[in-house]
Amino acid sequence: MSGRLVVCPTPIGNLEDVTLRVLAALREADVVACEDTRRTKVLLDRYGVGARTVSYHEHNERERAAELVGRMRDGAVVALVSDAGTPLVSDPGAILVQQCIAAGIGVEVLPGPSAALAALVVSGLPAERWRFAGFLPRKRSALAELVGGAQETLVAFESPNRIGASLAVLAEVDGARPVAVCRELTKVHEEVVRGTAAELAARYAGATVKGEVVVVVGAAAEGAGDEAAALDAVKRLVEAGARARPAAGVVADLTGVSANALYRALQDER
Repeated sequence: MSGRLVVCPTPIGNLEDVTLRVLAALREADVVACEDTRRTKVLLDRYGVGARTVSYHEHNERERAAELVGRMRDGAVVALVSDAGTPLVSDPGAILVQQCIAAGIGVEVLPGPSAALAALVVSGLPAERWRFAGFLPRKRSALAELVGGAQETLVAFESPNRIGASLAVLAEVDGARPVAVCRELTKVHEEVVRGTAAELAARYAGATVKGEVVVVVGAAAEGAGDEAAALDAVKRLVEAGARARPAAGVVADLTGVSANALYRALQDER
């Protein structure tokens, strides 16, 4: 069979979640490109897969992609895996897929585990319209703008060390917004905590959190203020000579966006 790339999702915690098709692809591949060969070896050893592996991560992605494309042009079958879940979803792989497409090399994607989808479903929040945001932005103003008046469910990854701070920002933007914090999905210590942004901000304030975290944020209520537009209005008032805090208060009264959130966002950008 001609050379091709096979994108293989791997378990996000429970090794029993690997599919039969993924195991077959790993066994048949000439080489398995791994985000971390040591992590992948645990899975391969569990199922007796004696595949040849090479590293493929964010620091060598472009160079290694060119090498792998060369192998596929010569007829090799390459399997791509990340440490957990589906490659390219906040993991390396995009450059390799793009180069394969440009070179006319076939790309096959197998279905499998995804922390984002698992969290969306278990959150109980509407899944008809949703958006994946990768990792939540660290800058407060960017995070506030992201969740602002979003009219769809938002799914994002977050560091366990930052979840408390991020929830505090969500609570300032809209304390009544429904949120689910999904930790260690599919693992022994799986935990899903649901509540309003204000409730979860209080729960996680100063808390020590361990493990992989996915945050699911419900859509803004219909008619909720758009913080980005409100913040722009505050900036224009300040540029015209108004003091920041009174300007934030006036815009808050008109838009429904938190005055405190607007004031802090303005300070963050200064």
